[in-house]
Amino acid sequence: MSERITNHPVLGPIDMKKEVSFIFNGKIYKGYEGESIAAALLANNIRTLRYHEESGSPRGIYCNIGHCFECRVTVNEKQGQRACLTPLKEGMAIQSSGMLPTPVKEWRETYV
Repeated sequence: MSERITNHPVLGPIDMKKEVSFIFNGKIYKGYEGESIAAALLANNIRTLRYHEESGSPRGIYCNIGHCFECRVTVNEKQGQRACLTPLKEGMAIQSSGMLPTPVKEWRETYV
């Protein structure tokens, strides 16, 4: 976890909690219990969390406060979880979200 901030210039030293293991896209990583999934992924140098539904372009952390939905991942088989708001727990299975179907667009194409 070489990318982790341990001494913030404004907040001071960051207290580390219990270290836990989690799986992201089939690979095992370490993080700290209770930190956001986004923070754990960033600390492990992971920047791409999903791919845009239509273009397939990589998406990552954008607002990091739960407003934009750019950091949606699948957590323990539950799609659409925001990595910036979901606390990390031991053994979580997290997957980046691939290109998802866009039902409204597909429906329009069928009837246009």
